[in-house]
Amino acid sequence: MHVLNRTPLQTTRVGGGPFPTEQDGDVGKKLQEMGREIGVSTGRRRRCGWLDLVVLRYSAVVNRGSADYTSINLTKREELGHRLWYTPEADSKSPVDVLDTFPTIRVAVAYVTSDGEKLTSFPADLSLLDKCTVEYVDLEGWQSSTEAARTWSHLPPQAQKYVEFIESSVAVKVVYIGTGQDREDMIYRE
Repeated sequence: MHVLNRTPLQTTRVGGGPFPTEQDGDVGKKLQEMGREIGVSTGRRRRCGWLDLVVLRYSAVVNRGSADYTSINLTKREELGHRLWYTPEADSKSPVDVLDTFPTIRVAVAYVTSDGEKLTSFPADLSLLDKCTVEYVDLEGWQSSTEAARTWSHLPPQAQKYVEFIESSVAVKVVYIGTGQDREDMIYRE
């Protein structure tokens, strides 16, 4: 059986609560704007942050067994093949990959508690998250468009390294990589 996990390129959230990788400044605003992170039904801006591999690893662990996912669909939109939201202005603009313009891309690999304990798995006590700092790995950005790339070889080497880093950290292969807003804008890797 083939079970797919859809994973966005960055972490987003609507509403309150702990969000360790949330970016409040220019980075968060850029992730919101580039990713068009606006709630469909509420119109509220989503909170945005860097990809959180602690959460992704936790998802892989809790889905082991009958619902064990066997691959990841790495996307930049909430829905495969559809715009997250629609406005006439958005229709006139070509999609831009959320991470294409960042010189450095941060990926959360652990949380560090106030007493220095390193957590690589998601804590059972959510109140602990507010007291943690995030340990990041910084990866070189590719700073070129990946829009509508259809094969692995069309991705810049730095984008390939980003995908491979996720795979090695989560121990699940990234089989699909979304590169645009159309269904055809998808890289398939065997």
